[in-house]
Formats: sequence, C-alpha cells, structure tokens
Amino acid sequence: MTATDFITSAKRTLQMEADAVGQLQHRLDDNFVIACKTMLACEGRVIVTGMGKSGHIGNKIAATLASTGTPSFFVHPGEASHGDLGMITKNDVVIAISNSGSTAEVITILPLIKRLGIPLISMTGDADSVLSSAALANLDVSVASEACPLNLAPTTSTTVTLAMGDALAIALLESRGFSAEDFAFSHPGGALGRKLLLRAADIMHKDAEVPRVLASQPLHQALLVMTEKGFGMTTVVTDDNKLLGVFTDGDLRRIVDAKVDINSATMAEVMSANPKTINSEILAAQALKIMEDDSITALIVEDENQSPIGVLHMHDILRAGVV
Repeated sequence: MTATDFITSAKRTLQMEADAVGQLQHRLDDNFVIACKTMLACEGRVIVTGMGKSGHIGNKIAATLASTGTPSFFVHPGEASHGDLGMITKNDVVIAISNSGSTAEVITILPLIKRLGIPLISMTGDADSVLSSAALANLDVSVASEACPLNLAPTTSTTVTLAMGDALAIALLESRGFSAEDFAFSHPGGALGRKLLLRAADIMHKDAEVPRVLASQPLHQALLVMTEKGFGMTTVVTDDNKLLGVFTDGDLRRIVDAKVDINSATMAEVMSANPKTINSEILAAQALKIMEDDSITALIVEDENQSPIGVLHMHDILRAGVV
C-alpha cells in the first residue's frame, strides 16, 4: 500500500463509523427512556457484562457510569458462571452487551438474573435475539457492516456500542444534576480534581510564614522581613493586625527610582493601600486566574476580620499541579 492508500483506508473507516454513530439518534425511543428510568431507580449498582470485544467496551461503559454519578462495575460473564454472580444483588440493574444477542456466556446467566428479579437492559445488534427478548429494554446498536473489509473484526459495532453507553451516562448525569464538583470527587488524583477541589487554605503559607510589618515601621526593617520570608512582598498591618496595605519588590523599585530615603521612610508612606486579597475557601484555580489577570505572583489571604492569615504564591499553585 502507498501512503495514499493508508490515508484512504483510514478515511473510509472513520466515515463508516461516523455514519453509524449518527444513525443512533434515530433509534432513541421508549427503550432508551425505560433504560434511563430503570437505572435512575436502581438502589444498588449498575452491573455491565459482555464477552470479548463487547466486554472491553462494557468495561469502559461501567467506568464512565461510575465516574459520572451512577455506581457501576463490570462483571465478566464467564467468571459470573463460576462464582462472580455473587457480586450481583437483587437491588442491582444489569446491562448485557452482545452484538449477536446470543453470546453463550451471557445467555447462560440470564436464568439466574431472571430468578433474582434483576432488571435487565440489553445492547444488541439483533432486536429479535434471545438476549434482547429477555430484556426489559433493548438498545439497538446494530450496524450495516463493520469497518473491517472482511466484515468480521468488531470495529463499527464496538464504536456504536460505546457511543450508546456514553449517551446513557450523560443522560443520567444530567438527570441527577451531577456537577463539576461531584465529578472532581470521583477524580481527586487528577489535574481536573485538583483544579476543582484544591482551595487556597490547602496550600497557602500561614502563621509565622506570613510576612508582617507595622505601618509605623521604617522601610529598611520591612526589607529584612521580605528577605527572610522570601515572597518578594510583605503585608502592612495595624497594631491589632488589620491589613492596611502591601509592599512588594515592584514598589521597592519605584521608590528607588523616586530617590526615597530607605532609612527614614515608613511603611505607611510607601505601601500600596487596598491590596488584592482572597479568602481561604477560594479555589486555587480561581486564585491563579486572579494572579494572571492582575499580573501579580502572590495574593494575601485574609479572614473575616480583615487580618492577613496567609500568603498564596503562584509557585504554590503550580507545585500543587492545579495547571
């Protein structure tokens, strides 16, 4: 095959699969509604099962359901016949996937599912199959042909089944009012979870780490505090620790240019009043946006009494892996 042949083959495959997925929209009927309502009413877990390539797709569907608010896991139908059926309870719902609708390992466990009175939803390519006939609702995932030129390797059919699983998961997600924060709780270890869960209080510098100088103190003392704390800034407070202003490296450059006497000037004279502040419950991702919008590298965290209780530096957010 030439380079052109490879590209032509790939385009044909993608077009066939895109067309097949597009046709799913016209098959969404009462069966889909029944499947959604049954899964929403489930007091247990949604158990997904399937053999071979259908099993691989089923594993992904179960994972997607679980991460979008529908407790779910995959059970291998072959293992179910040898003990794993005990993982399924009367409060569960089963989704069985089989392109032919007659996969032996899946058909074998149907009587047991029926005996337990467990609602069964099927995804098949044959609406008249044994599996689809036994189901409370059958989702039609049939395709005209596989992308494989031999019409043998599951390609278009698995893509369509995966898309139908996504359609189920998102319909349920929207019905439950599942939020971005809910999603983050299922993904606390990833960048998205950190972005949606990590707050300023979790990573800010606090207590003795917060640079503080009184408004009455001379500038040269404040420079020592700035050097010691290492943030390139210091808060300026009253005698009762109320925030008055901030003094930064940028402010220092400006007063040097203005030939201000560092030894005699007080912080009240050189500080920047009304500094940008945040509360400790703000998301770290929101704090980062404030820094970027205002072209600053650190924010003062203050409490409800306007006292500085922390400093959040851009480096802290980056180290936490928020972005």
